[in-house]
Amino acid sequence: MSLTERLNALLPQTQCTRCGYQDCRAYAEAIATQAAPINRCPPGGDEGINRLAALTGQPVLSLDLEHGQEGPRHVAVIDEAWCIGCTLCLPVCPTDAILGSNKLMHSVIEKHCTGCELCIPVCPVDCISLVNVTAFETGWKAWSPAQAEVARSRYAFHQIKQVRETRVQADRLEKKAEAALADVAAHSKHTDSAVLDAKRAVIEAALARARARRSAAD
Repeated sequence: MSLTERLNALLPQTQCTRCGYQDCRAYAEAIATQAAPINRCPPGGDEGINRLAALTGQPVLSLDLEHGQEGPRHVAVIDEAWCIGCTLCLPVCPTDAILGSNKLMHSVIEKHCTGCELCIPVCPVDCISLVNVTAFETGWKAWSPAQAEVARSRYAFHQIKQVRETRVQADRLEKKAEAALADVAAHSKHTDSAVLDAKRAVIEAALARARARRSAAD
């Protein structure tokens, strides 16, 4: 197992991004390459820093408070009376702990919520709040390796799902562009041939870029 993976296994997998990286693994990779110090993970707290120090051989540091403070674990709660079913919180939840669909009230699966807080800023009606569920226990006393492993697995599935949904959306848009390209005149209010030729060129260029991105991804 690489150093990055061993470091990642010591992180709480909340995927909260407070460390300044997109997820726990990215932070682990930064530590492994010495691009980041070991003291930027508030959910892991002091015990987390001790574990990272033991693995890397680096000296123990105090938690960098610019990235947050160690505290009890919280879970998100959605106020049913205010939720408008906008679905904006669904894609940002790293463990898919929020259930709901368009124009229907959402709810949180408490046992899968990591308290990452990423759903709060995207809610347009401020109907999401945090509730302390571990009282005075903080860091790894408020979280377990088993919970971290479940969160890591759910985040991996979330990433796969996001890629799939992005591809489905791209395919849908590509088909619409192909339909427009097949009969530009029928998809335009203009009749001038020069304008239609310019529109055709724009669509062709957009399709070429989309296909190039897909080829690169494959």
